Amino acid sequence: MKGKTADEEFKIRQRKAKSIVDELYQWLLKHKDKIPSNMALGKAIIYGVNQFDKFRRYLDDGRLSIDNNRAERAIKPFVIGRKNWLFSNTCNGAHASAILYSLVETAKANDLVVRDYITTCLQHIAEQPDNLEPLLPWSF
Repeated sequence: MKGKTADEEFKIRQRKAKSIVDELYQWLLKHKDKIPSNMALGKAIIYGVNQFDKFRRYLDDGRLSIDNNRAERAIKPFVIGRKNWLFSNTCNGAHASAILYSLVETAKANDLVVRDYITTCLQHIAEQPDNLEPLLPWSF
């Protein structure tokens, strides 16, 4: 099934989500001065009010997601593996790790089979190191 276009998503958000977002903003404003700012809820309300313009942008652009879950999932392996990077104790080792992680995340982001993508890249580079254009993920 084909996904919605940005314009279709924009129209749906304006019809369904805009009133909910507006109501949330009014609630935050109403309670901002009622909840002490030293409490966790008070801090969350102040943060919400201060960041609300950024949050509302997803209503106006159908290409934007309401959350950053995709980005969070992409960086999770790096956060979990950072202790392993202590063993990348040289510039060359760190550089090689960065290249490998870039290939892995690029494959994932483009719905490719990671092992197959890396295998293809390595084989191609061994045969044609000066022609990397065919390795771009959208070429697959």
